[in-house]
Amino acid sequence: MTTPTSTLVAERAGMRLVITQRPERGVGDIIAGPQSPRLIQGVEIEPFVQHPDDRGLFAELFRFGEEGMSRDFVAASGSKIQVSFTVSYAGVIKAIHYHFEQTDLWAPLSGMFQVFLYDLREGSPTGGKLNTVFVGVQRPWKLRIPPGVAHGYKVIGPDSGFLVYATNRVYNPRDEGRIPYDDPGINYDWVTRPK
Repeated sequence: MTTPTSTLVAERAGMRLVITQRPERGVGDIIAGPQSPRLIQGVEIEPFVQHPDDRGLFAELFRFGEEGMSRDFVAASGSKIQVSFTVSYAGVIKAIHYHFEQTDLWAPLSGMFQVFLYDLREGSPTGGKLNTVFVGVQRPWKLRIPPGVAHGYKVIGPDSGFLVYATNRVYNPRDEGRIPYDDPGINYDWVTRPK
């Protein structure tokens, strides 16, 4: 059995980010539950708590500084929280990027997203692991993506995708790195095929 080779992507402050070559094209582990044991270490999933009634729907996205995935998003800690949103048309792929310092909280509000997650962190127990998570109107889950986990998405289905995301610091282009969406080492399969 051959040992997979790794390629250095970037290094900063003792954190080495590498791509461990994946010989077979695929989507990795499809995550079917928020507590899946196959989830990349540090990634968290939390279902939306929704309150529908005869007038419509109410749901909280994040309670900064409280329990849950936004527990350490506290401006008093010295970081500056940023909340943004993006709209992507059906079929659009926005991938792949990573951060050394920034943690992302994602809340998909409309459309469906095929979310790509890949652990670049050398020495991580889940280093080189690939996850796919399907989230959106048909699966209302929020995601927490830690530094060192490459991420991106494809909007699937006929509708545009609307994603609200919070970051634990304001955007800093020096903290963000990019990898081509079709990187041959990661070998991710973005194509939807009949099954």
